[in-house]
Amino acid sequence: MHYLALEWLNVALRWTHVFAAIMWVGQTYFFTWLDHAFSKESQVWMVHSGGFYIVDKQKRPELRQQTLHWFKWEAMFTFVFGFLLLILVYYNGGLMVDDSVMKLTVAQAVGISVAMFVAGWFVYDLLWISPLAKNEVAATIVSYLLIVAAIFASAHIFAARAAYMQVGAMLGSYMALNVWIRIIPAQRQLIDAVTNGREPDMRLAERAKLRSKQNTFIVLPVVFIMLSNHFPVATFGNQYNWQILAALVLVGWGVAKVIRTR
Repeated sequence: MHYLALEWLNVALRWTHVFAAIMWVGQTYFFTWLDHAFSKESQVWMVHSGGFYIVDKQKRPELRQQTLHWFKWEAMFTFVFGFLLLILVYYNGGLMVDDSVMKLTVAQAVGISVAMFVAGWFVYDLLWISPLAKNEVAATIVSYLLIVAAIFASAHIFAARAAYMQVGAMLGSYMALNVWIRIIPAQRQLIDAVTNGREPDMRLAERAKLRSKQNTFIVLPVVFIMLSNHFPVATFGNQYNWQILAALVLVGWGVAKVIRTR
């Protein structure tokens, strides 16, 4: 009975996590498409499910009487249920440890995993608010090297399957933190400035847009990692597992680049 309850909990968490992620990623790429469409025309005319929509883009926030719609809860639900799933399957299930990789207790492996989550966010966030971020190409190269370092470290600390999931969960968490720590607060500050008659700092909008752009790149490797569980021979179980993941991060970014420009 205990096993059956855990099985249903696993299904419920996975179902919610995946569905929330579908909504979040869909909205992210929809607004990416909108931005691209606005580079060619001042209004976007769309049709969907029998309805016609005309959308304008504001260069700066303006006060309106209508309800302002926010897109944030999909990111929160994806993060929360994904982390609960990580705890249930990997932390509680003891899947983080493989003595042939590194001799660790489950508690030690979980502690290292959590420490990597926290340290990784601060390194990534500080990088992209540092002066280096003014050179996007250079900051992107540094970001990639840091991701490769995280992949290499994970593959030499955790069990192979858990190593992939550790990297995927870290990247997915940073996407959610981008929304809640960098994007939403910037948008609130812009609205607050207009509400109180101050000139809005449009640098906040640019920074928020940059983090949103980064999310469209991060999500491709994250989705690949989620699928890799079903292909152990070609991915995490391969003798070149960390090199494969490092290469496929670049492939995912290349695909994201094509999608964003088309």
